[in-house]
Amino acid sequence: MSTWARAVEEHVRDGQVLVLGLGNVLRGDEGLGVHALQRLADRYVLPPEIEVVDGGTLGLNLLPYLDGTSMLLVIDAVQAGRAPGSLVRLQDEAIMPVLAVKLSLHQAGLRELLATSRLLGTHPAQVVLLGIEPDTIGWTTDLSTPAAASMDALVDAVADELRRWGATIKDRRP
Repeated sequence: MSTWARAVEEHVRDGQVLVLGLGNVLRGDEGLGVHALQRLADRYVLPPEIEVVDGGTLGLNLLPYLDGTSMLLVIDAVQAGRAPGSLVRLQDEAIMPVLAVKLSLHQAGLRELLATSRLLGTHPAQVVLLGIEPDTIGWTTDLSTPAAASMDALVDAVADELRRWGATIKDRRP
């Protein structure tokens, strides 16, 4: 096992991995990060060392969760200029420029959250943003057809990312 793989395994064992679902479930595709957390719980069993948080629209109020987190996986709607329903994966420095395009107040909060954690020295060593290009942002609790059709792929991508980080993920499906 490589040194990096051992280090990742230690982070998972020490509970330094945070999965953060973001979004407002009253605003259509904007809430897909929160919807994805529920689907993740329905489909997979995560080890107790991985902290899973429904961050909703809490923005800077999530700062305490980053203290001691070395690996952060954010699930959210991501407006990256792709076709609606497209899966988007961004890592580390590639995240901030995409957050300049704001879908909602919580994305401004995510940008501020990451910047503030960097200033305070609590920024995770690795940050990955996984999401879906939204189609409909408006007053509805339903996901758009393209976002709903991509939800399983998003949740599987989250599980695959966590596995790459050394986590043992069990599939609930037969």
